Amino acid sequence: QVQLVESGGGSVQAGGSLTLSCAASEYTYSSYCMGWFRQAPGKEREGVATIYTRHSFTYYADSVKGRFTISQDNAKNTLYLQMNSPKPEDTAMYYCVAKTPYGGCAPELEWSHWGQGTQVTVSS
Repeated sequence: QVQLVESGGGSVQAGGSLTLSCAASEYTYSSYCMGWFRQAPGKEREGVATIYTRHSFTYYADSVKGRFTISQDNAKNTLYLQMNSPKPEDTAMYYCVAKTPYGGCAPELEWSHWGQGTQVTVSS
């Protein structure tokens, strides 16, 4: 059973920083594509960043390139999203996601496993 547990959300001022964490089982972490999606009220769901942890291949949405970094701690089976210089438009519910690597790890593919979400609010 795939379980994803997010933490680290909260309120942050624009220009600050915030780190989200996602704890997963060892099998999920080492064998699956993992990533972060977000959804703001009234907006479509957006793939923020994805990674194939086995190869460290990453994808970033244009809206966060250069500001957000997806990373992994193999010893802790934990995925991170480092959010630097967040903007008010980054305000959303952020979800940790996972899928099998077959077909790739692109965000437009179907991601079968979702965490419960953690809210991020960026104030100006």
